[in-house]
Amino acid sequence: MAEPLPDRVAVTAAAASMLRQLRTQHGELMFHQSGGCCDGSSPMCYPAGEFLTGDSDVHLGDLVIPVEPAEPDAVGPVDAEGFTVPVWMSRNQYGYWKHTHLTIDVVPGRGAGFSLEAPEGVRFLIRSRLFSDDEWRALDAADAL
Repeated sequence: MAEPLPDRVAVTAAAASMLRQLRTQHGELMFHQSGGCCDGSSPMCYPAGEFLTGDSDVHLGDLVIPVEPAEPDAVGPVDAEGFTVPVWMSRNQYGYWKHTHLTIDVVPGRGAGFSLEAPEGVRFLIRSRLFSDDEWRALDAADAL
């Protein structure tokens, strides 16, 4: 049996908490990271389907957001394991970032104008690390690069 592929994306506890809050307000969510100017280097959080992805985008994976025990019923389907938030990146940007594992975090500060967290006084950002040699080999062997 083949080893599972390394995750390309992860989320911090603080960002997961913000995503739970945003999901209650806006329903299903998604992230997109483009290679544009200005806020293009920040991950942008949108209601699912508001930003249309296509052949020029790469689906990096889905963040798994656990449900907190005291959390009220959220909008959309939620199971015992929580909900997922797909993460997309422009294909051009992916060419520069494909060798890295990305973690979405949230920090105080002015966010991007179109990203859902902006009115909350916080902004999402990407923390990255290089894949280990073993992770890189696994992704390469699975033709997942």
